[in-house]
Amino acid sequence: MTARIIDGKAVARKLRAEYRVRVQQLVSAHGVQPGLAVVLVGDNAASQVYVRNKVRACEETGIRSELITLPADAPESRLLAEIDRLNADPGTHGVLVQLPLPPHIAMRRVLERISVDKDVDGFHLYNVGGLMTGTTVFPPCTPFGVQKLLEHEKVQIAGRNVVVVGASNIVGKPTAMMLMQRDATVAICHKLTRDLAQFTLLADILVVAAGVPNLIVPQMVRTGAVVIDVGINRLPDGRITGDVDFAGVAAKASLISPVPGGVGPMTVTMLLFNTIRSAERRVGIVDVSDGLGVPA
Repeated sequence: MTARIIDGKAVARKLRAEYRVRVQQLVSAHGVQPGLAVVLVGDNAASQVYVRNKVRACEETGIRSELITLPADAPESRLLAEIDRLNADPGTHGVLVQLPLPPHIAMRRVLERISVDKDVDGFHLYNVGGLMTGTTVFPPCTPFGVQKLLEHEKVQIAGRNVVVVGASNIVGKPTAMMLMQRDATVAICHKLTRDLAQFTLLADILVVAAGVPNLIVPQMVRTGAVVIDVGINRLPDGRITGDVDFAGVAAKASLISPVPGGVGPMTVTMLLFNTIRSAERRVGIVDVSDGLGVPA
């Protein structure tokens, strides 16, 4: 068996074209252009790349973007004041503070300062808690991207065994919660899991987000499984690789996402979706076809 490769770039392009139409409809029918504000603290090189990608994606889709940069030594109070300003701005529908933050700034305090109605990253306690009950307003972007990839590829989720390797608050746990809401049977593994293979071999759908290059090798994967690799690791020679032995596992799986070009493009795309949805909620539109029909 040779796996079919899930082209995250192609799926992202398709969705962004659909979202561009939604933006145009908002502008023409309601005079509202969705707006995303991104706050970058410090000069982390990786963060700067991520922010540029987000701003470029906004331009593609017709979303107005605002980039606020603060020095690495900016006091926490200055960042909180900036968030307060953006929360009060009716033209800003999404507020995102790029992580990581400098060590003197409390991440949780910052994330909870963002208005629930503008928390397009999905990190506020309200949205995190909503994952438990299926009432989250804005799902976290990477897990949402995983779900959208599975939906696009028409992978059956209900009743399937799902194993998530990695228990982070940003990817692993919310991915598990979102797939449980789709009636999957989910196991979460982490760095202290003993005999990881005994779990991964049971997976119809295997989602790997551990941050360990080539953690998952072919003998750990069930024949015909769907494998979603969320890991992004930079090797000493500069190459980017995932958490899965791609060539080996691709010979055994039915579907597999590559790194790069798999989940990565979807993460930014779901940020665009959440920003547009925030603007739609502002004018009273709730699209239940998105599977997130939370009242405005």
